Order: sequence, then structure tokens, then C-alpha cells
Amino acid sequence: MDLILQLVDFILHIDVHLESIITTYGAWTYGILFGIIFAETGFVVTPFLPGDSLIFAAAAFAARDWLNPWAIFFTVATAGVIGDAVNYSIGHYIGPRVFTEDVRFLKREYLDKAHDFFEKYGGKAVILARFMPIVRTFVPFVAGAGAMTYHRFFVYNVVGAVSWVGLFTMLGYFFGNIPAVEEHFSIVVIAIIILSIMPPIIEALRERKKAKLETAKSSVD
Repeated sequence: MDLILQLVDFILHIDVHLESIITTYGAWTYGILFGIIFAETGFVVTPFLPGDSLIFAAAAFAARDWLNPWAIFFTVATAGVIGDAVNYSIGHYIGPRVFTEDVRFLKREYLDKAHDFFEKYGGKAVILARFMPIVRTFVPFVAGAGAMTYHRFFVYNVVGAVSWVGLFTMLGYFFGNIPAVEEHFSIVVIAIIILSIMPPIIEALRERKKAKLETAKSSVD
């Protein structure tokens, strides 16, 4: 429970914690950023780690000359590409077993949603998932489980990572130091999280409504 509370505190006050990390570790901060993003995208058991908000906050510090924006971009984009590649490989080797058995350390609900998402959008799912917390952690795993060849996956992986990291780096760099954003950084982080998870929620509601309409139509027929 304490670990969960610490994680929530880290995410909600990520600017405060990141400032402490920068002042304590200096250039090693880039390695810490790499490690967090790699873990979030590379391991299906760590989808709860911050991604969007971490990049946004790091870029905001870059605007204050505490970090280098290009170093952030290349470090985090590389972490995202390698993370997804590792996730794909894990899915390739253990994915078939996961889809036929219950594996204790994986939340099957998330895996099923990622699979449905992949089925609907195909290769584009790898790019779109980058902008959706939790989903982006599971889609590479599903792709590796047999949904896509690695050559094709690699192209979408690179495009998705560059687009995702580029967007949040620019947003953080140009808007992170606006006084209203600085004063209410926790609210901004919450807003980023909500906006990021809205697409799959909206899609789920639409699918639920569609299913109800089909059920009603079948009962009338």
C-alpha cells in the first residue's frame, strides 16, 4: 500500500520529484528517464509507470535550461523503441501460452482490450497505442504473440515512439513554464492522464452502445 501511495505521489508531484532528481544526479537524470520509459513500455507488468507526464515535466525543465530538450527527445525515444522491441520479444516467446492459459502476473482484462484494439486498427494500433497509457504497454506484447511480423512492427514502433516523444517534448518545452501551468502542475498532470485515457474509454462506451442496439434489434426480430 505504501508503494502505491508513493507512486501516486510521484506522478501527481512529478515536477517536484524530477527537480530533486536533476539536482541530485545531474546528467544521470537522462539515464533515469531512459530507465522509467523503458520499463513502462518494455514490461507488461509495469504499465502504471508515468510516461506522458514524465516527458512533459522533463521538457518543462529543459525550457528552464536544466536539461537539454534534444537529449530528452533522443534518450526517451530510444528507450521507447527498445522497450517496445523487448515487449514484442516477450510476447513472441510467451504470448501463445498467455492466450491459452491464465498467467498470474498478467491482468487478462488489459491484455484482451489490447488484443481487441489491435484487431480493430491493425498495424496503426502500435502508433496509436503510444498515446494511451496501459494500452501502449500491452499492444507490443500482443503484436509479438503472433499478430505482426517483427520487420513490420519495427517500422510502426519507431514512428510511434518518435511521434509520441516529440509531441510531449514540444508540449512540455513550450507550455510547461507558463505561470498557470507551473502553479497547478498536479492538475495539469491529471488532465494529461485523463486526456490520454479518454480515447479507449470513449471507444469502449461506443462498443457497449453498439452491442446494446444489436441486442435490442435481435430481440425485436
